[in-house]
Amino acid sequence: MSNQVQSNMRRVAYTALAGTSIEWYDFFLYGAAAALIFPTVFFGEASPSTALILSFLTFAAGFIARPIGGIIFGHFGDRIGRKKTLVTALILMGVSSTLIGLLPTYAMIGVTAPILLTLLRFAQGIAIGGQWGGAMLLVTESAPSNERGYYGAFAQAGAPVGVILANLAFIITSASVSDESFLAWGWRIPFLASALLIAISMYIQLNLEDTKAFKELQAYKEGLQKDINTAQVPVEKSPIIEAIRKYPKRIILAAGAFLSVQVTFYILIAFMLVYGVSNTNLSRDDILAAILIASAIQVPVQFVFASYSDKHGRKGIFMLGAILTALWAFAIFPLIDTGNFWYTVLAISGGLIFLAMMYGPQAAFFTELFTTEVRYSGATLGYQFGAIAGGAFAPTIATYLWTEYDVFWVSVYISFASLLTLLSVMALTETYQTDLNKTD
Repeated sequence: MSNQVQSNMRRVAYTALAGTSIEWYDFFLYGAAAALIFPTVFFGEASPSTALILSFLTFAAGFIARPIGGIIFGHFGDRIGRKKTLVTALILMGVSSTLIGLLPTYAMIGVTAPILLTLLRFAQGIAIGGQWGGAMLLVTESAPSNERGYYGAFAQAGAPVGVILANLAFIITSASVSDESFLAWGWRIPFLASALLIAISMYIQLNLEDTKAFKELQAYKEGLQKDINTAQVPVEKSPIIEAIRKYPKRIILAAGAFLSVQVTFYILIAFMLVYGVSNTNLSRDDILAAILIASAIQVPVQFVFASYSDKHGRKGIFMLGAILTALWAFAIFPLIDTGNFWYTVLAISGGLIFLAMMYGPQAAFFTELFTTEVRYSGATLGYQFGAIAGGAFAPTIATYLWTEYDVFWVSVYISFASLLTLLSVMALTETYQTDLNKTD
């Protein structure tokens, strides 16, 4: 790869990393606010427990919206291009999050406040449902065929980086002002910072080109229109419908391949806060610090495993990650129960490292499962249905198993999800030598 091409590829990769990091920052930021701020600010008339439940229901609205976003953006991503669709998703997230920072409280406008909050959270979910497909295709379809895994990991790194940024934003802001000021106005600052996403969107629109694979597909379609009388050209069907018609099995298996990642991830970053504080002498800040350290470790190891998949294939490392995650699930809670901070770091880091064996190569793996004309739709459907099946309810299911039975069954739950992932990946074909320019 020439220096110029390599420089352009790095620019695409770093831009995708920046965009997805702030996109996920916005998505995770809402989760922290839903626990700490929104019950008081937007549901102040309800009892504390009811207010917390209502606040978390608005958080869930983001997950419900993700498949809808995947369908909408998948359709247009395969029709008008990866770049334009990604830019639209990033702007939608930036505007939604900034508006949350500007929302009047319940005390100001009554029940309208939580309704508007829910609508903006839904918009966040639609945006996150669309951005992953655009970001990962922008890098994987632009990357050299022998480095798709490595460059795809830049899009994947946005999630752990987003966790770090969101938690740091609240820690720094709350430490900078009094508790009263933080509750009154300080919480708005991290949301208003989301306006930066709009600037990144403009940079992508003005400075990056669409992918070679998509441009070749468009050129082929334009040539077909010139060579054949328009009346004889078949009506082009919706990419979403075509993806479901052509690749129903691959979409289902892709969703299954994502289950272990989602179940494990949300148990480690969300459920662990509740369990660690309740069951040990560790404070919430201790658990939060452990999650931050583990997420910082996850970022570089994702690149290692993604690069490995470029040389040795996606399936092997993906399946090994599922197996090790299933086994490590039974070590996590005994380590947490010691109450030792560094054992807690080890427990969470081990889970995220084994998860990274799957999440790192995933962008390239999902890209290679589908042909160009339905790639955005097919990959996004698999990803988002896996996300809602695995991530939306993981903390709730884990809490139920822990409180009604024993935390051992949370480990069984993680292992079961990992088994389903292992079986799903086994049923998929190896893809790392796939020609991405191939179409139907």
